[in-house]
Amino acid sequence: MTMFRRKDTGSAPSAEALRLVKVTRTYGSDGSAVTALDGVSLSLARGTFTAVMGPSGSGKSTLLQCAAGLDRPDSGIVRVDGTELTGVGEAALTRFRRGRVGFVFQQYNLLPTLTVAQNTILPLKLAGRRVDRKRARETLTAVGLGDRLGHRPDQLSGGQRQRVAIARALITEPRVIFADEPTGALDTRSAREVLRLLQEAVRVHGRTVVMVTHDPVAASYADAVVFLADGRLAGELRGPTVDAVAERLAHLGDDVTAGV
Repeated sequence: MTMFRRKDTGSAPSAEALRLVKVTRTYGSDGSAVTALDGVSLSLARGTFTAVMGPSGSGKSTLLQCAAGLDRPDSGIVRVDGTELTGVGEAALTRFRRGRVGFVFQQYNLLPTLTVAQNTILPLKLAGRRVDRKRARETLTAVGLGDRLGHRPDQLSGGQRQRVAIARALITEPRVIFADEPTGALDTRSAREVLRLLQEAVRVHGRTVVMVTHDPVAASYADAVVFLADGRLAGELRGPTVDAVAERLAHLGDDVTAGV
């Protein structure tokens, strides 16, 4: 199957940024099989900032990878911005990711031989889209790097590199941005700057951000936190504070069966 199935009609974007329906993902086989996701169902509205948290091995990164179309679930439905990804061919899935999804990773994933500006416009080139260099400059200026266009990654701090990664994620005007531990390698000040940029992507530009993090401080920047434990949903917290997130994490094992 190579055609996408759209839930919505016409060109209007879906009111739902992400929907997972009974998504299961298992690695290995027989006695060594590990169930990373166990029937997870989740719905996130457009224009929201959601943090995904849980203990190591709880399925956080697998959830992000399946939701973003980077990994395929064994069963269940994944729908991003009204488009169902289940059963879609690899080439069509790649085109979808390049056009509608942005990514920010802990390790930046910048190409060392390219300048800041060249790294930023790379997704447009890969997608065969017109490169608007003026807009690229404006985007980099917006993330505080307007004076670093010709620099290469090794000439930047970790925080600056992550801001380039955010500019690169924004340049294609994606509907959903998936961020996997985006502040994990940053100092406190740089982490705050990156989190504010993600907030701005949501509140000013109407993007949807889904962020995996282990840090209650980072999670407090989100509108809501979804908790995972043993591959299953273990609750939700809206309007999170650092203390409330830390408290919930400390008791995750007590209510693994709680719904979201």
